[in-house]
Amino acid sequence: MGSKPTVAISHLGCEKNRIDSEHMLGLLAQAGYQIDNNEELADYVIVNTCSFIQEARQESVRTLVELAEAKKKIIISGCMAQHFETELLKELPEAVAIVGTGDYQKIVDVIQRVDTGEKVKEVSANPTFIADETIPRYRTTTEGVAYLRVAEGCDYRCAFCIIPHLRGNQRSRTIESIVTEAQQLAEQGVQELILISQITTNYGLDLYGEPKLAELLQALGKVDIPWIRIHYAYPTGLTPKIIEVIRETPNVLPYLDLPLQHSHPDILKAMNRPWQGQVNDNIIEKIKEVIPEAVLRTTFIVGFPGETDEHFEHLVNFVERHQFDHVGVFTFSPEEETPAYQMAHQIAEEIAQDRRERLMQVQQPISLKKNQGCVGKTVNVLIEQENPQTQELVGRSSRFAPEVDGLVYVQGEASLNTIVPVQITHADTYDLYGNIVDKPDILAVND
Repeated sequence: MGSKPTVAISHLGCEKNRIDSEHMLGLLAQAGYQIDNNEELADYVIVNTCSFIQEARQESVRTLVELAEAKKKIIISGCMAQHFETELLKELPEAVAIVGTGDYQKIVDVIQRVDTGEKVKEVSANPTFIADETIPRYRTTTEGVAYLRVAEGCDYRCAFCIIPHLRGNQRSRTIESIVTEAQQLAEQGVQELILISQITTNYGLDLYGEPKLAELLQALGKVDIPWIRIHYAYPTGLTPKIIEVIRETPNVLPYLDLPLQHSHPDILKAMNRPWQGQVNDNIIEKIKEVIPEAVLRTTFIVGFPGETDEHFEHLVNFVERHQFDHVGVFTFSPEEETPAYQMAHQIAEEIAQDRRERLMQVQQPISLKKNQGCVGKTVNVLIEQENPQTQELVGRSSRFAPEVDGLVYVQGEASLNTIVPVQITHADTYDLYGNIVDKPDILAVND
C-alpha cells in the first residue's frame, strides 16, 4: 500500500470557516496527502460545517447525509461539529472523526489515527486556538483575493447569536503575525486583502488591553497590496482615530461593513446591544463627514421577538435616511442556546418574511441610485473571471466586496487578478457594466 489516502474538503459556511478549511488543506498537503477536488473519488471527505442558523445546519446535514449514502468516510469539522459532537457521532455512523472549531490544526494526526481504524473525537469544549502565519494554508479563493483573520471568537453576548458558544472568546493575533502573513500573501500576487474576525473593531483588546485596529491598519498600509478591506466593524468601535487612519492610508479602502442589526433602541436593548442605540445615527454621520466617499454596507435582523410595527417603521425610516450602499436583511432565527429563543412575543414567520421583503424593496432604489452614480466614471476593477463564451470579463470595483455585493461586467482585454481602469457605461440595482480604458495614462480613481 504505502501511498497516503486522498482527501477532499466540502466547505460550508462563512469566510472565517473557509480559512479553517484552507489551513486543513495546507497541513494535509504539507504532510504529503493528495488533495482531491472531487469528493466522489477521495478516500476521506472533510465536511467543514456551519451551525450559525437553522438553514445553515440543514444544508450541512444534507451534505453529510448525501456523502454518507455514497458510503464516504466522513470527517465532520467546523461549527456544527463543535455544537453537536455527541449527537453527530450517534446519528452518522459513517462519520469516522469529529473535529471542533479550535482543533482543526490537528487534522493530520486525526487522519493518521482514523487510518488505523480509530474513531476520533477532537473537540475542545472552550476553543482557544488561532492559526498564525506559520500554519500552512492552501487558498481556495480566486488568486487575487485573500481573507486574513485578525482575531477569532467574540466576547459579546448578543441575545440572538450562538457564535461565542461555537468559537469561544476573542483571541487576537499580534500585529507582527498579521503583517507577516499579509506580506506572504502580497508575494503570492494578492491584490485584495479582506480583514475578518467576529468583531474587527475590537481587534487587539484581549492581547494589548485596548483595541489596536488603527495601529494594525497603519502597519498594513506599508504592505504592497492595493486594496485592504475591513469586514465586521462594529459602529461603537469606529473611533475618530480609526476613521482618520482609513482616510489617510491609501490602500485601506473606505468601505465599511457595519453589522447594525437594528435601529430601534428597544430592540437593540432586547438584542443585548444597548450600547448601540445612541451611536447609530451619530457614527454614520461622522463617517460621511470625514470620508465623503465612504461605501457603507450593513445587515439587519427583522422579526426579532417583540418587534412591533412601530419598531419596524423606525428601521424603515433609518434605512431611507442613511442611504446605505449595500443592505442585507435576515429574518430572525431562534437558536436554542441563545436567550432570544426563550423570549416572549416571538414573531410569526410570515410577518418576518413580509418585513424582510419590504425593507429590501425600500433599499433597492437606493442601491440603484448609488450604482447609477458610477455611470460615466472610470473606476478601478479587480478582474476575477472571464466568460470564454462571451469574451466578457467579470470583476469588482472597490465598492463591492466578494460574495455579498455586486459585480462589474467588463468588455475589453485584461489579465485575471489584475486591477484595471474601467469606464462604467450602465448600472442596474446590483451590478455595473463598463469598458476597459485603453489609455493607461488616465489614472483611475478608487471610488
